[in-house]
Amino acid sequence: MHIAFLTPEYPHGNVNKTGGIGTSIKNLAEGLIQQNHAVSVFVFGQQNDAVFKDQSINFHLLKTRKFKFLSWYLQRKFLQRYINKVIVSEQIHVIEAPDWTGITAFLNLKCPIILRCHGTDAYFCKLEQRIQKKKNFILERKALLNADHIISVSQFNADETKSIFKLKKQITVIHNGIDTNHFQPQNIFNKGTILYFGTLIRKKGVLELSHILNRVMSKFPEMTFRVAGNDTLDFQTQKSTKSLMLEQMSDALKEKTTWLGNLPYSDIKAEIANAHCIVLPSFAEAFPMTWLEAMAMEKAMVTSNSGWANEMMIDEKTGYSVDPKNHNLYAKRILELLKDDGLSARLGKEARKTVARNFSAEVITKKNIAYYKSIIT
Repeated sequence: MHIAFLTPEYPHGNVNKTGGIGTSIKNLAEGLIQQNHAVSVFVFGQQNDAVFKDQSINFHLLKTRKFKFLSWYLQRKFLQRYINKVIVSEQIHVIEAPDWTGITAFLNLKCPIILRCHGTDAYFCKLEQRIQKKKNFILERKALLNADHIISVSQFNADETKSIFKLKKQITVIHNGIDTNHFQPQNIFNKGTILYFGTLIRKKGVLELSHILNRVMSKFPEMTFRVAGNDTLDFQTQKSTKSLMLEQMSDALKEKTTWLGNLPYSDIKAEIANAHCIVLPSFAEAFPMTWLEAMAMEKAMVTSNSGWANEMMIDEKTGYSVDPKNHNLYAKRILELLKDDGLSARLGKEARKTVARNFSAEVITKKNIAYYKSIIT
């Protein structure tokens, strides 16, 4: 088979944007290559056009075209013309794209379109209780209706997507996968080090962390807090999210906090390895790669208990899942991990076992290949 992906991001040195969606595509693309299938990746929204091959994957980087009117529509038509030429010349069997802002709306391609739901703007707006732009809703719904097939990365996301857009189409659930050979336990940690990694944004629950860690600091003053990720402008206050976190931090916590900013992929792995405990209190995800990465590296975690969490985490077995707004309980769980190295180790080992059994690249690639074959033949 020849499988293609249309995406705004991908973790490659020539691509100007990466994130969880890009990482999940990379894991799947590499798994398909290992199973002797052909893979092409079309990355739109780039600064320059480029075509190259790397690790047996065909890359097409496409810069954004400028139009005086109807840019959202004409850009899609440019993508349609370009991709259709490659579909014919390279004999692509199916093309897959994410659901975010409906990039496949109004695309008429010469092969089936799979839309993989990582979370639409409408989905995140509902979870965050904010108002969505009408244009984004229309484009996302059009893309869902236009898709020949739909996959979701979690059952929770599938159910919410169906409800939000009033869809009657079937949505198949295939969770994200991770290369467990790449994310290996290091059997090291710095005692008392707490790590958050990800974007600094309200929906990730980071504004709760200051309140939570103030409580941890009062009981475990030798703790340190490391924060890896880009700052963003908070949509409610129009202030920097980092500044909002700092406003709520005690002076003692501020002194023990290191702001690392955006780190290269390899540096993130090192931060995970060195952490004693990882906190990921997100309110809005579909099936987060960050959680899988930490679990695969046998790290003790305290996550949120929202929607998708029960499909990945088992509370008190693979880590702790807690409502981030329950500051006292969340802090209590962190303290349990910091004070009991044996408990941290046991939970981390169970986390990796769960990932290896259910979400390893091998397991998830096989599920995707079976799905692709079912719709191509």
